[in-house]
Amino acid sequence: MKAKNLFEKDEMKEFEAEAKIGLLATKNNEGLPHITLITSIQAKTPEQLVFGQFTEGKSKNNLALNPNAFFLIMSMSLGLWRGKAKWTHLKKEGEDYEMFNNKPMFRYNTYFGFHTVHYMDLIETYGKEILPFISLIPSIVLTWLAKDSVKTNSKNRVLKPWAEELFNKLTSLKFISFIGEDGYPVIIPLFQCMAANNARLVFSPIAYSDELSIIKKGTPVAVLGLTLEMESVLIRGEFTGYDSYRFINLGVIDINWVYNSMPPVPGQIYPIEKLKPVTSF
Repeated sequence: MKAKNLFEKDEMKEFEAEAKIGLLATKNNEGLPHITLITSIQAKTPEQLVFGQFTEGKSKNNLALNPNAFFLIMSMSLGLWRGKAKWTHLKKEGEDYEMFNNKPMFRYNTYFGFHTVHYMDLIETYGKEILPFISLIPSIVLTWLAKDSVKTNSKNRVLKPWAEELFNKLTSLKFISFIGEDGYPVIIPLFQCMAANNARLVFSPIAYSDELSIIKKGTPVAVLGLTLEMESVLIRGEFTGYDSYRFINLGVIDINWVYNSMPPVPGQIYPIEKLKPVTSF
């Protein structure tokens, strides 16, 4: 993909739509990837991105610690834009604060609105991409045919049945992230990804093969599963490499962490966190 450091005017106009998929990949304090659904993300200028915050999740803390980020914007017409950005600052008032809170979805919301606006400098982007359906469709079919042969004997249930079903819905959108050699996270569409069982995800690498081939065995990865109803779950795990199952080449991810990324209260699902006593009031 050829990189550029400015958005075109027509791209900026498409980013303004509320009905879109907006993702932001960040790096936590352990150096691990994290993906957040942020539909408010848009371009303020050809060189700057903004997004509004109305819930408390891990991505905003991650940006304060590690400002290098990666964004993905997908329009309802399935146009796709990706790129690198660097978080610079936040504001709790001003014209952008008013702009976000005056959008139709939030203008008459009695219970919550945007309370913070975040700003990021565009580092590089790659222009509009089109989803590669010619390779995506066989990737999805091959993953479905071979996934049951990649089950692992897990004593503890990692994914809840609801989350396992979400990853296996043919209409679900999936995205994988890892930390690149330059310290920036990367997001790759991985719609072909499915759950072999409650502890393992698998995928055929036919679609986005060049990008997926960069991920080395043993790399920590994050995968976000998302429906068009904005139901979502985020997992993190280890990419264990590619192997042949039923004569089909599949990549395998062993899950070690599960996170509820949906508002109003995002939180860790697995490993189960111990309850902490309330010591102050």
